[in-house]
Amino acid sequence: MMLSYEEKYENKVFVVDNQRISVTQRRSVMDAIELAQNGYDGKQIQEILLREKFESSIYIMVDTLSYLKKGGRITPAAAIGTVLRIKPVLQIQGEKLDAYAKVKTLKAAKSTMIKAIRYDFEERFHDPDGDNFYMHVAYTADDTEAQAFRKELETEFPGHRVDFVDPLSLSVSCHIGPGALAVAISKKVPELG
Repeated sequence: MMLSYEEKYENKVFVVDNQRISVTQRRSVMDAIELAQNGYDGKQIQEILLREKFESSIYIMVDTLSYLKKGGRITPAAAIGTVLRIKPVLQIQGEKLDAYAKVKTLKAAKSTMIKAIRYDFEERFHDPDGDNFYMHVAYTADDTEAQAFRKELETEFPGHRVDFVDPLSLSVSCHIGPGALAVAISKKVPELG
């Protein structure tokens, strides 16, 4: 960002720190490309992406807490959930990663994430059908459950298409381990129709 203020980069380089990560960050990049293709300049794209920065949610189920414990991301006391076979569902809204729910099964985790997305559509974003949102699925290691989750989401939210099902980045995957499953929503940029 400091470099973007240097004279030789001024009005040529625009940094967007919209506090998105993973699949919602990918959506921002795709939006930026489409905005550029539609004639928006760098400054306009930066302003639009920063305006929309909190218009997304990610819910992620972690299969085991052991990788978070090994990486020092949770306390040993919190890791007792691994013994109890608890699958935490975490949420990312803007810059915060928070615990959302604790469940025992994959089925319960998926149900919890679907309810969370429905709540976001209705209460947080005031768009009951989620018509103005993209939906994405992400996973670690094996895409079998992710593809099944895609079908469940498309059934639960008629008219919605899950835009992509992708593996989480290695920088995220190494901290949460295999078996993680996530759903993300990102508001459609109004300028793109």
